[in-house]
Amino acid sequence: MVIKGKAHKFGDNINTDDIIAAKYLVSTDEKELGRHCMENIAPDFSKKVAQGDIIIAGSNFGCGSSREHAPLALKGCGVSSVAAKSFAGIFFRNAINIGLPFLESDQVDKISDGDSLEIDLAHGIIKNLSKNETYKTQPFPEFLQKIIEKGGLMKYVAGR
Repeated sequence: MVIKGKAHKFGDNINTDDIIAAKYLVSTDEKELGRHCMENIAPDFSKKVAQGDIIIAGSNFGCGSSREHAPLALKGCGVSSVAAKSFAGIFFRNAINIGLPFLESDQVDKISDGDSLEIDLAHGIIKNLSKNETYKTQPFPEFLQKIIEKGGLMKYVAGR
């Protein structure tokens, strides 16, 4: 699976309240959540994201309270993947559950906001097309790729 999109860069410790504020948790509609994604820390974020764009972040992305609303909001505003130095364990699970792929890489600092990227999940390669650089990381496990391709855990299980 190869993903292409523009980078939207964030720092360390982006928590689930930063991704989607608690006041919006009354909805589970992906598009509605997407309209409010990141608004506490980047008010115009959902207006700048194009379908397929990629979040780049530092360490501990998705920390805080456990809510599937966070990766759902990212997906709902058009984000196709997240690459970060590290992820909170609960975000990892919730992202897989709703079908949002991600990669961990200690080289994300080399990526700038707005860079054009291509991510090859199967091979663990992030190509920075803007800078003509390639960053290698661990491939996204094949069984998780299958879950992502089906659109999340429930759709994967239903199809088996």
